[in-house]
Amino acid sequence: MDRLPAMAADLVHRNVAVIAGTSAPGALAAKAATTTIPIVFETGEDPVKLGLIASLNHPGANIAGVTQLNAVVAPKRLELLHDLVPTAAIMALLVNPANRTVAESQSSEMLSAARTLGIELHVLNATGERDFDAVYRNLVQLRAGGLVAGADTFLDSLSKPLGAWVASHAVLAVGAFHDFALAGGLASYGGSITDSYRLAGVYTGRVLKGEKPADLPVQQGTKMELVINLKAAKALGITVPLSLSGRADEVIE
Repeated sequence: MDRLPAMAADLVHRNVAVIAGTSAPGALAAKAATTTIPIVFETGEDPVKLGLIASLNHPGANIAGVTQLNAVVAPKRLELLHDLVPTAAIMALLVNPANRTVAESQSSEMLSAARTLGIELHVLNATGERDFDAVYRNLVQLRAGGLVAGADTFLDSLSKPLGAWVASHAVLAVGAFHDFALAGGLASYGGSITDSYRLAGVYTGRVLKGEKPADLPVQQGTKMELVINLKAAKALGITVPLSLSGRADEVIE
């Protein structure tokens, strides 16, 4: 994350036609580096709360983009895990502390949801695969009945190894991204990254063709994906309610 300001400054120095940032930190670094070069962002957070734009309808002079609003649906992942493991009174949330704004936002939303559900929720940190073993030790020590993986560009990049890791350690876990469930996680729920990247690509193309970012309101990705891994559920001794598997976009058997 600490390399982003220098990378954004380098792009400005090269006088590129447009800067596309597929994360909140990347877009914020670009915004700090230029007020003239068009910026197209893609983020799972609320760009207004992040201070990236003034409003969704009028984002700013040189900024346009797409949001999945994954932070808004973050509590739904905890509710999903609660539905799958209703007897678990203690659970954990995994966040990337290097992405501080996103980590704090998701932690706040999830802790509020946990209080509503009557669940004791602990926030655990990981900045790399090397931290996974420490996370597991904390889960055991806390006697946590499940884990929710936060939505973050970094954690997204680790969806496959994180999914494989929770499977190998028999951790009941719900993530934000499709690859997490595909790799061995119990389930995933969140905005479609493919859909959001496509929308950001369309906006980038429109800017390259001469449209002004100020005339392009922020698009909100509406495609949500629920993936249930029945194979993982069986291995963990979990019975998935038909009400969940029936509304899943994909069921892994």
